[in-house]
Order: sequence, then C-alpha cells, then structure tokens
Amino acid sequence: MSVEATAIEGLLRISTKAVTDERGTVREFFRTSGFAEARIPVPDRWAQVNLTYTRRGGVRGLHGEAADKLIGLAHGAAFGAYLDARPDSPTRGVVVTQDLTVGIQMFVPAGVCNGFQAVSAEGCEYLYCFGVEWQPGMAGVAVTPLDPDLAIQWPVAIDADDPAMLSTKDAAAARFAQL
Repeated sequence: MSVEATAIEGLLRISTKAVTDERGTVREFFRTSGFAEARIPVPDRWAQVNLTYTRRGGVRGLHGEAADKLIGLAHGAAFGAYLDARPDSPTRGVVVTQDLTVGIQMFVPAGVCNGFQAVSAEGCEYLYCFGVEWQPGMAGVAVTPLDPDLAIQWPVAIDADDPAMLSTKDAAAARFAQL
C-alpha cells in the first residue's frame, strides 16, 4: 500500500496492495494495521459500508458528511471530485480531482465533499466505508457538482435535466459561495 497527500489537508490517495496469479487478483481494501502504519486516522470500526452502481455519465455528490469516509471502486472507472468545505480548514475551497480505478482509494476526512462521475462504458461500482452510520438530517453540507466557480471538468457532459445523470437534489444543492 502506498499513500499520497493531496492539495486538501487530510485527503489522501491510496494505492492498495494486490497479489495477482493465474486465477486473478486479491486486493486488500482495508487492513487496520496497514492504515495505522501509514498514519491514516481511521475510526475504530467502519460503522456503515455502501456499494452503489452508477451508469456511465451519472454523477453523485458533492456531499460533505460529518464522517470520515474511505472510498474505492469494486468495478469500473470513475472521476472523483473533492472540495474542502470545512469552515476552519487552511485548504477550505480547494478542489482536487482524481481518476479512480480499482485499486485506487481515497480517504476523505469529515467535512470534505466527495463526488464522482462514472466514466467506464459499463458504469462503476463505488464502495463507501463510513465512520458513523448515516442518519436523515445528519450534519454536513452538499454543494452542486455544477457550481461554475469550482470549475470541475467532468469528463462526460452532464445534462442537469436527466435524472439518470444527476439527481434533482444534487442539481439544486447550494453553490459553494452560499455556504
């Protein structure tokens, strides 16, 4: 496993350990001791794990829950976008984008908005590990992924009126300047 810092404080890019033979590949998605050795501040346990399937071109986010997240792909490819929305962060307002494939993970600290677009022809399966269980009304922020001030260059053109590409809720979320 290798870990790289990004331009957002606490947002880390992780390349996972993999062993491949004639049968295929075993990839280590998470191991407590490996993350501890890399000094990644993960919770004592992941409280919720979600797996989403998203069609090519579909966008989810930008969501900044009050929970640390570990994200990665189980299948396909995606384009990840991250926005530091934490009020007191020295990197507040910084946007980082990352091409995501199986074996590339992102550790997303609480308050950093996470979003992605499925880019592979077959869509993608995106895995989220949350440090706390999601609850309706949970603290956090949402920013529209179409905010022109963020200048995110989504790889597949987004039709904001197509619910297969963008939810009404995400399209109607606040612009970052409104937070």
